Amino acid sequence: MQDMASLLKEESMKEFNPHEVIKGTVVLVNRDEAYVDIGYKTEIPIPKKELAYPEPDNATDVVKVGDEIDVYVVALGGENGVILSKTRADRLVAWKQVEEIKENEQVIEVEIQQVVKGGLLTSACGLRGFIPASQVALHFVKDLNEFVGQKVSVKVIEVDAKKQRLVLSRRVVLEQERAEKRKEVLANIVEGEKRKGIVKRLVDYGAFIDIGGVDGLVHISDLSWEHVKNPSDVLSVGQEVEVLVKAFDAETGRISLSIKDTVRDPWFDKAEKYPVGSYVKGKIVKLTDFGAFMEIEPGFDGLIRMRELSPKHITKASEAVNVGDEVTVKVIHVDMDNKKIALSITRVQQDAEKKEYQDFLAKQAEEEKATTISDEVNE
Repeated sequence: MQDMASLLKEESMKEFNPHEVIKGTVVLVNRDEAYVDIGYKTEIPIPKKELAYPEPDNATDVVKVGDEIDVYVVALGGENGVILSKTRADRLVAWKQVEEIKENEQVIEVEIQQVVKGGLLTSACGLRGFIPASQVALHFVKDLNEFVGQKVSVKVIEVDAKKQRLVLSRRVVLEQERAEKRKEVLANIVEGEKRKGIVKRLVDYGAFIDIGGVDGLVHISDLSWEHVKNPSDVLSVGQEVEVLVKAFDAETGRISLSIKDTVRDPWFDKAEKYPVGSYVKGKIVKLTDFGAFMEIEPGFDGLIRMRELSPKHITKASEAVNVGDEVTVKVIHVDMDNKKIALSITRVQQDAEKKEYQDFLAKQAEEEKATTISDEVNE
């Protein structure tokens, strides 16, 4: 009777074909495997490495008794008559899923598992995914190990189920976020406003400053009120600075910034110390066809025009002064609009002569007054 029951049971058993997906019910789970009833003469064990990817520490983390799951028939035969895999069944579904994710341009979150040659390995929808080094960040990353264990947002950029190839990109997501942030920042930029920024890159002609997700250029001439030979002389990458939005082109997205315009031009502070009529001593620093420049103080020069260099008619500045000469001048004009100061040597001489003459007249008047008083006394 028992043999007959066994024969009837075997006849009622389902027939299975390799590479097909069938239903099964979990009847037992331990740390290393799960036993599944698929209507075969015995329950089939599935090792934990075939239950999920990446391989779980414990099979109970993936399934429990009573769960109905899809399993893939790897082959017929072997110790148990059938070799099953849940991961392969999941993969068939997962490949369709990632294809839909790619088609819909969805962003998914994955955890970085390890660094391999050329990039990072991760798991997406239960499938092994690869993030090339060029797709990890917006810039070159020297050490990819810093990403291991991190959860990052990515997009699917390549799917090939036959080749078991799944390529992901974090850079695409970052570029999209940057573009959205840039759009938001650009919509709120106002010419003439001041903003805080971070120095991102130094070039020969200036510096690129990040002002909240979008970069603007500070030309070398706008770095400081003082002459700057190299941007690295006054700035360093990562430094926080205050900038003024000089110009903004909404069509091209170009932003022109200035650092020097966030503070008062020190020229005006210096000019206020030398009002018209004051006398100043300084050194001749440059000769030109129209006169000579004198350094009033470091970084602050004034012009002595040809007619103010000498009371005599001269055709060259060198006929009156030479570079390095120390002279005393009179401030005769301060042009605040054009930031120019006009000086004169001849006015100093004229003032000296005038004072000398006035002193002479005053002395003569005193002498005449004294003589008159003496004559009146004698009378």
